Amino acid sequence: MARSCTTTSSLPRPVLLTSVGVLMKHVPLATVTQVLAQHGKSGQRDRLLPAPFVVYFIVALALYMTYPVREVLRCVLDGLRHLPLPRLPCCPIASRGAISRARARLGWEALAAVYAHVVHPLATPHTVGAWYKTWRVVALDGTTLSLADTPDNVTAFGPQASRLGEGAFPLLRLAALVEVGTHAVLAMAFDACAVGERTLAERLLPSLTPEMLVLEDRGFVGDDWLRRVRATGAHVLCRLRSNMHFPVQRRLADGSFLSATRPPVGSEEAPLVVRVVEYTLRGVPGAAPVYRLVTSLLDPAIAPATEVAALYHERWEAESTFDEFKTHLRGGAAIRLRSKTPDLVRQEVYGLLLAHYVVRAVMYEAACHGEADPDRLSFVHTVRVLRRSLPRTAGFPPAETPAVL
Repeated sequence: MARSCTTTSSLPRPVLLTSVGVLMKHVPLATVTQVLAQHGKSGQRDRLLPAPFVVYFIVALALYMTYPVREVLRCVLDGLRHLPLPRLPCCPIASRGAISRARARLGWEALAAVYAHVVHPLATPHTVGAWYKTWRVVALDGTTLSLADTPDNVTAFGPQASRLGEGAFPLLRLAALVEVGTHAVLAMAFDACAVGERTLAERLLPSLTPEMLVLEDRGFVGDDWLRRVRATGAHVLCRLRSNMHFPVQRRLADGSFLSATRPPVGSEEAPLVVRVVEYTLRGVPGAAPVYRLVTSLLDPAIAPATEVAALYHERWEAESTFDEFKTHLRGGAAIRLRSKTPDLVRQEVYGLLLAHYVVRAVMYEAACHGEADPDRLSFVHTVRVLRRSLPRTAGFPPAETPAVL
């Protein structure tokens, strides 16, 4: 591994690499090593930048996009000095070309596998704000990320298009399944900006489980989609578009009513029974005259209409999650992903979401320690505390160091 004895980085140590051990706690080295071996990325040669180290380095790049790659490398190597690892030899910091080649050797598939192995729901049945009755509340939503303007990226992901013409930079579209109570991104799928959000969401269906209640926006309503979600065992709560009509079949005691979907013409499927909740927001400037929700929770005794209406607004936690990794980790809307080729873009996205997951895992630990709602903690404050805590925490084994914010 590269090591510099004389060069001191001017870069503040990266978020969560305030102790590299904190990162390794939530992205275990044993898991990284196992996944790399399964993908044939372990390597037999001694290199300046071994594959396991590159995984952690990519997460650091996601955390500090505004800094040069060699500055981030210096910072990560300096963080390793505080861990109970074998002493690193004094070596020159790798060049930009060597760093790019190391990333290319690793590829994006291995990092995607690390993400799949590491990421899991954080909330337990006792986590405040993460559940509705017996269901884990999750939100399904989408966003975009702007990329470096290179011909390869434009070809692979496409330029940003609108009624005013093409945008200045290429975009990728991303759909994510977010645990509402902790903001952990449990699964994601991304592709060219021309690929629809619904198409990406279909790739997330295998991540749904019967314990989940999925909050969705108006783009997901439809007989086929509702059936596919229910086939996973998960329940759904979704807002209706204004032009969608669901006839009243039976009015319920709480004011909601039972209705049914319309299978495609020629389908042999029976209509799917759903429940519709209508409500208004009084005294809210700019509110729509009527809001309508459709849900697979049919029993008003279990899920009263007032609770369902209040619960749906938790869907905006997904937007807050996007803001966390697009603004506070990425560095703002004006900061684009640094990678110049499509494969490295894909690798960088997984690094970005791994970084966000680790931040949120630290926040979850802090909330549990203080018996607080993880959703009430400040993401920005957590980042600042982690930076300040380096002198006090870097020398302690991460497994024995509780996160206290």
